[in-house]
Amino acid sequence: MKTILARIRGILYIIQFAITVLMMVVLMYIFRSKNHLLRRKWSWFQIKILGIEIEEVGTRCEDTQLFIINHQSLLDIVLMEYLHTKNIAWVAKLEIEKLPIFGHIIKAPKMISVNREDKAGLMKLIKDVEDRLSNERPVAIFPEGTRSSGKKMLPFKSGAKIVANKFGLKVQPVVILGSRERLDSVKLTSTSGKVKIIYLEPVIASKDSEWFKEAEVQMNDVFSQEMANWEEK
Repeated sequence: MKTILARIRGILYIIQFAITVLMMVVLMYIFRSKNHLLRRKWSWFQIKILGIEIEEVGTRCEDTQLFIINHQSLLDIVLMEYLHTKNIAWVAKLEIEKLPIFGHIIKAPKMISVNREDKAGLMKLIKDVEDRLSNERPVAIFPEGTRSSGKKMLPFKSGAKIVANKFGLKVQPVVILGSRERLDSVKLTSTSGKVKIIYLEPVIASKDSEWFKEAEVQMNDVFSQEMANWEEK
């Protein structure tokens, strides 16, 4: 019965999500100066209707230039959009920007799209990151490159490392747990409950250090330990 209810709720939520995303696209084009405020209000609404309780551990560094975050669910973006006070520029796959109509969710707020199959894509990523940072927008990237199952993290891709080293960015790793349970857009299920967000210590990127590998190991360790406790509850 719980599974059926979770499926019904998930389907209804995705329908609502699609409708309100389209509304947001229109509003972001009309009220360009209120772009970030609109996204925060929309994110707050999504969290409320999903019945999510957010537990934050550690300190979110407000002058972070690049967030590297594990990825399980569409909800990961919603959570950070709601919590952060600045206008985050998300790095997304080019395929999302190319979606009919819905691709404007990348274009309207001037997010960053990257073509992972094109060698020129890395140069564009570097250029776009530099532009967003010059406008005082922190950048957020999912180093796994795609959504995981929520049970373990995927190997990191090198894009975040290259960009961070290029500009010597202040990077903060963030580990999110429970977002896949709250919203699984693959199985189309949704349940209310807690999501845990853990902010790790920021690091200054440098070509002379192993910061990226160390961050990957640390994020994996934290995720594994937290998941063990999570599943015991």
